[in-house]
Amino acid sequence: MSASPAFAVSLDEINAAAELLRGQVIRTPFLPAPRLSAITGAECFVKFENMQVTGAFKERGAFVKLSRLDPAARKAGVIAMSAGNHAQAVAYHAQRLGIPATIVMPVGTPFVKVENTARFGARVILDGTTLAESQNRVQQIIAEEGPVLVHPYDDPDVIAGQGTIALEMLEDQPGLDAVVIPMGGGGLIAGNAVAFHALRPDIAVIGVEVESYASFHNALKGESHPIGGPTLAEGIAVKNVGALTLPIIRALVAETMIVPESAVERAVDAFATHQRSMAEGAGASGLAALLHQPERFRGQRVGLVLCGGNIDARILASIMVRELERRERIISFRLTGEDRPGFLGRVATRLGELGANILEVTHRRTFLSVPAKGVSLDVTVETRDAAHAEDLLRQLEAQGYVIRRIDANGAVLPGG
Repeated sequence: MSASPAFAVSLDEINAAAELLRGQVIRTPFLPAPRLSAITGAECFVKFENMQVTGAFKERGAFVKLSRLDPAARKAGVIAMSAGNHAQAVAYHAQRLGIPATIVMPVGTPFVKVENTARFGARVILDGTTLAESQNRVQQIIAEEGPVLVHPYDDPDVIAGQGTIALEMLEDQPGLDAVVIPMGGGGLIAGNAVAFHALRPDIAVIGVEVESYASFHNALKGESHPIGGPTLAEGIAVKNVGALTLPIIRALVAETMIVPESAVERAVDAFATHQRSMAEGAGASGLAALLHQPERFRGQRVGLVLCGGNIDARILASIMVRELERRERIISFRLTGEDRPGFLGRVATRLGELGANILEVTHRRTFLSVPAKGVSLDVTVETRDAAHAEDLLRQLEAQGYVIRRIDANGAVLPGG
C-alpha cells in the first residue's frame, strides 16, 4: 500500500522515481559487515551509497528532479545551496543533461567538495556560514536571474529519489529489524521512512542527528538544544528542518537519536579501519549511534546507510591518529634522567626492546623542572594496545627514569 496522501510523497511516487533512476545512478551494494557487527553487538549491514559517482546518495533525488524539468526550466538553469554532496550531485547530473547550474555553498565547506563541484562545470559561490545563510544568497540569485531551485531536501521529487534506497535494501536484505539513517534536513530519512512503512512497517526506522544540530529533536520534542557550531558531520548540520519532511518523520520514524562528536569520529575511523571504506562524518553517523548506544541495538539485524564518503584526506588522517590516541595505541610521555653521553641512545634502544615504535622525540635541557645535570625527553610512541602502553611505562620507571604522561592536548599530567 502507499503512504498517506497527506505526505509529500507516496510509495507509488518512490517506485516511479526508481524507474527513472534505472541505469542513471549506481545500484549500490547492501552487504553484511561482520567486523562492524563484532564491535557493536548488532548484526550490521551497510548500504554503500559512498560508491555513487559523486560519493553520496544525493544523486538519486537530484536526477529525479532535474529529469522532470520542462524545456523552459532547463534553459533557465538550476540553483542549489549545499554543504557539498547535494552540490556535487546537482552539478554532475546538470552537466550530463546540459542544464546550467549554480551552487551556493557555506564558506566552511570542505575543499574537496568545493573542488569536485566546480569540476562538474557548475558555477560555485561561497556565501554564509550555514545552509540557512547560503539560502539567502540563493533567493537573491533566483530573483535576479530566474534559475529553478533544486532544494536539498524539501522537494517531493528529491524525497522520492532518496526513498529508492529503501527499495534496494529490502530487495537485498528483507529480514531487518531496524534501519538507522542520518538526518539533516530530512529528505533521506523521509523518503526511506515512507517506503519502509508501506512495505515493511515492522522495521523500525531510526534517525540520527549530531548533538550540535539536533534540529529534528527540538522540533519533535519541543525542546531547545542549542543549534550551531563546527561539526565533523557538516552534511547533516542543518538548522531548519524541512516543512515537507517533518510530518513524515513525526508520523513514521520510530525514534530519533543524538550522537556526540566523539562518536562520529569513532564511526569514521571504524569504517576506515574495519570496513576499508571512506565515510564522511554525516555518512558515519548511523554507525555512531550503534557505537554510542550499543545496548539499544544488541542482537538486532540493523541496516546502516553509509550515505556519503566525501571526507578531506587531512581530516581523515587526523581522526585516525586521534582514535589511536584514545585507544592508547599512540601515547606521549616526558622522561627525565641524568644527562650523560649516550642517554638518548639507551632510551631508544630500551623502547625498541619493549616493542614500542618511536614516532617523535624532543630532547630538552632547559626546563626549570629538570635538574641542572638532568635531561628531559618528550617521546611519542606507537604501542600494541593500552596494556602494552602501561607495561612500557612501568618498565621504564623500574629502570629509574621519571615518567610523566602527556595527554592528547599536550598537557603534562601530574605524578611520576
